[in-house]
Amino acid sequence: MKLLILAVGNKMPAWITAGFNEYTKRMPREARVELVEIRPEPRSSGKTPAQIMEAEAQRIRAALPASAFCIALDEHGATPTTRDLAQQMRDWMQQGHDVAFVIGGADGLHESVKQLARRTMALSALTLPHGMVRVLLAEQLYRAHSLLHNHPYHRE
Repeated sequence: MKLLILAVGNKMPAWITAGFNEYTKRMPREARVELVEIRPEPRSSGKTPAQIMEAEAQRIRAALPASAFCIALDEHGATPTTRDLAQQMRDWMQQGHDVAFVIGGADGLHESVKQLARRTMALSALTLPHGMVRVLLAEQLYRAHSLLHNHPYHRE
């Protein structure tokens, strides 16, 4: 199983990259995490937020593998617990699904991407910086995998 993170944005601060890499390097080969950065639409282009989101949505759809189980990260999505995520990960592994988590740009995700997704998920009810979402998602994927394998990382 491959866990893809499609994220609009590039040129992240070093601490974002370091945090993301710290958790992804801990993942085993059977559940590796791969980041696909989607080039953001320039804000100086004179386009409306809707036009910007549509341009980014086109890039997301082009990068999204057709066979992947797509999950859109959105503040209005379901907020699973870590145990819920671990159980879902178990199901994906048993079914052999690759999973693609999609993180939108500064204006969020275009409605077409949300409709394409099989699930919409929020990591928090708080509004989070997009770079931080990468780190939090990578950590939660590692934590969920650790929970499935009785690794002491996860404590309750």
